[in-house]
Amino acid sequence: MDKMRKWFGVGAIFSASVLAFASMAATAQDENGNHHQQYTHVLLISVDGMHEADLVNYIKTHPNSTFAKLVQHGVEYTHASTSKPSDSYPGLLAFATGGSPLSHGVFYDDTYDATLFPPGSNCTGTPGTEVTNFEALDWDLTKLDGGSAPAGATFDPRNPHIDPEKLPLAKTSSGCEKVWPHLYLKNNTNTIFEIIHQAGLRTAWSDKHPAYEIVNGPSGTGLDELYAPEINSTSLQANGFPNAPSDADWTADPIYTRAYDGFKVKVVLNWIHGLDQTGTKQVGVPAIFGMNFQAVSVGQKVTVAMESGSTTRGGYVDAAATPTKPLAQSLDFVDDSLSQMYEALKASHLLQSTLFIVGAKHGQSPIDIKKLHMLNGSTNAYATADVTDVADLLARNSITVAQETADDVSLIWLANHSDAGNAASILSKDQAGANSTHIQTLYDGTTLKGIWGDPMEGRVPDLIVQPIPGTIYSKSAAKLAEHGGLAADDTNTLLVVSNPKLGKKVVDTPVTNMQVAPTILKALGLDPDKLVAVQREGTKVLPGLVQ
Repeated sequence: MDKMRKWFGVGAIFSASVLAFASMAATAQDENGNHHQQYTHVLLISVDGMHEADLVNYIKTHPNSTFAKLVQHGVEYTHASTSKPSDSYPGLLAFATGGSPLSHGVFYDDTYDATLFPPGSNCTGTPGTEVTNFEALDWDLTKLDGGSAPAGATFDPRNPHIDPEKLPLAKTSSGCEKVWPHLYLKNNTNTIFEIIHQAGLRTAWSDKHPAYEIVNGPSGTGLDELYAPEINSTSLQANGFPNAPSDADWTADPIYTRAYDGFKVKVVLNWIHGLDQTGTKQVGVPAIFGMNFQAVSVGQKVTVAMESGSTTRGGYVDAAATPTKPLAQSLDFVDDSLSQMYEALKASHLLQSTLFIVGAKHGQSPIDIKKLHMLNGSTNAYATADVTDVADLLARNSITVAQETADDVSLIWLANHSDAGNAASILSKDQAGANSTHIQTLYDGTTLKGIWGDPMEGRVPDLIVQPIPGTIYSKSAAKLAEHGGLAADDTNTLLVVSNPKLGKKVVDTPVTNMQVAPTILKALGLDPDKLVAVQREGTKVLPGLVQ
């Protein structure tokens, strides 16, 4: 778990226009409004952490790579932006819903909701609880799949690796109900998986925690298959690394992470071959399917990596995003994995009918290690330890913080919304003076409400702090970078939409990952306006796909 979390006070006890594609008919709907199917399949890949700069550098040094091949027959978006905040959880929802937290209400995998009740409370007492949509929901972190319910325990067969007793609770007209990740989406915000499934087409996705079942959408039925091996499980010894430390998880070294991603690659190849995730049952090739890679993200972050018996750090060599050896090896691994998928599609005669989309839920900051600043007391060998945590400063000034979620951003939920003005004044005074908290931009009041929604409704943070780029609110000696923030290193990621029938094109105008969702539906001949967030936020399909 990367996030630093703090609970104080009351919360502490619960600790541009619609376009068609080159290979399509002139329009994607006829005069009667009927949408025509243009592709049979969409393969969506997120290379978590991968910047546009990484793509450019990689193709420059690997002109015969799969990345180069995809760009040669596709549209490359050089100014693509992730979700804001750039955490992996809302990052995936940008791809899946076509919307931002303004619509779906999900700011991070670790959040606070003032309207919900803690697990096990039976909806009694004062509302307000942490919502832990990450590995904390699993049954057993010693198991690769997150574990299963012990004999006699209650569980949901649709989500067998999540312990229902760890879920937050909502008081409804029907009583006290568990809030599964897919029910945490606000405003009835649906997903592409739901719409595609409802159209009678097969859907599948692979990600890093069982909690990523959130892409099922409010119906809970959007996915025919979810393969979500737990990346934070201590299951290495039982899965190919008998000499690994017993307490190590799959993020401890890029060697481990590449092996972990390999499990998911194998499942995607099974799907390409029309098999289920186990490779034992013929079920048909999904209309929408894909996975996220973690190897690049870990390669960007680790301070120490063991490569062929020698110790070296990860991250980048310089500000130009030249990768260190562990990161370079992870980029090579991803490229080789994409090659396997490409060749499998080709061998199955699916290449022409499949739209291949490669993006990233988030980037990683900082690229330039010289900019790394961390909290006072950090022993990180590569960081300047001179930062005061935002929640600590507020606590010293008698502001009760219900929860802080912090990486290279700080999300602050206050125990009392009425303290927001005073809290903002304290932080603004610090910024104007010593700036011990390294604030670059403070979002509060009407500015915050206009971008993300109203904190008074219980879900939106009262304050969001974007620190000076390079700042991480952590003391960790094990990381060189983080994500979650709003800076360019966090948000400017690769985005390529490819198919052999497409010609090479570069689009330099800004786009967002939210535009991937309506683009996928359009490609499959479905109506993008069926997405609630697309209607609410006016999200357009990606430009530049007309040749």
